[in-house]
Amino acid sequence: MKSSIAENIRLFRKQKKLTQEQLAEAMGVTTGAVHKWEAGLSTPELGLIMDLADFFDVSVDILLGYKINDKRLDTLYKRVTERLTTMDPAILPEIEQALQKYPNVFNVVYKAALIFLVFSIGEENKANAKRALELFERSLALLPQNTDPSVGEVTIYSNMASAHEVLGEYDKAVEILKAHNLNGMFNDSIGIEEVLYLKKPDEAEKFLSEALIDSFSVFTNASFGISLLLCAKKEYDSALDLIKWEEYNINMLRSNDKVNFLSKIEILTMVAKAGIFLGKGDRKEATKIMRNVYSKAGQFDLAPDYSGNSLRFASVPKDFILHDSMGATAAESVETLIKVIENSELGDIWRKIKNNGN
Repeated sequence: MKSSIAENIRLFRKQKKLTQEQLAEAMGVTTGAVHKWEAGLSTPELGLIMDLADFFDVSVDILLGYKINDKRLDTLYKRVTERLTTMDPAILPEIEQALQKYPNVFNVVYKAALIFLVFSIGEENKANAKRALELFERSLALLPQNTDPSVGEVTIYSNMASAHEVLGEYDKAVEILKAHNLNGMFNDSIGIEEVLYLKKPDEAEKFLSEALIDSFSVFTNASFGISLLLCAKKEYDSALDLIKWEEYNINMLRSNDKVNFLSKIEILTMVAKAGIFLGKGDRKEATKIMRNVYSKAGQFDLAPDYSGNSLRFASVPKDFILHDSMGATAAESVETLIKVIENSELGDIWRKIKNNGN
């Protein structure tokens, strides 16, 4: 096992915004002693290690920063993964044994919590849900050990909310999600909880509306990116199917036939569609589409509308503004997109249409 106590003393000292002199005074040692600890030239005595852990409000394990190199853990993780595919509950006693052996190792505690949560949801086993909550709480204290960037405090709280849902504690689940709703990442879950279980449709509407708008934005970006990937692989028919799906979603979200922000999104989708037809060798169809792009872009730029009033299903405040980063006008956005996708033939078609005015 390897210890990183030197690095951790320095890290926790700086987190508390203390100088080496101030930490030395708090611990009743010389500044030189603290300097040697942080430089790895010496290690605090056991009593001081316990005092330091208490002072920094962490466990001794975390302060020591032991990194366990145990192949048995890897074997355990592999075996657990295999049994999870068949939902074999026989793995739970083995997980408890691992927790007894590694009670303060983040990876063990966090993964054990996830496993208990999985079994609680599948069987509505409240005992497993309660055990998952206990372990998630413990994993929060051990979080400084974590080296996986995809796992953080918000991840753990999200899982805790799921455990409360299994227990029927929907108010607690919503409370947790609202407290950690970074950039609206839990809007959909909060809205569903409030309308389905807490019977608060008015409160749910705001969260669900924002979730719908965010999901549309994510889908639009993702489908555009995947269509580019498909074109790079010369899978033009699949790319075209994806663009048609995006067009369908745009039309479904329209509240009316007026020119609005969705028209701008549709214009950019049409540009991508024209590029696909060029890839298929159909310049005639691509030109036809780009003429339509030119017409629609002109209509939008004459009376641009970035309000949320154009959206169907979603209820948004009057001052809610939709936007994109492609350009200030629809015409600028078209030119930006053509430049980004580096399609010179599409650029030639666009310039000729602009010069001719149709």
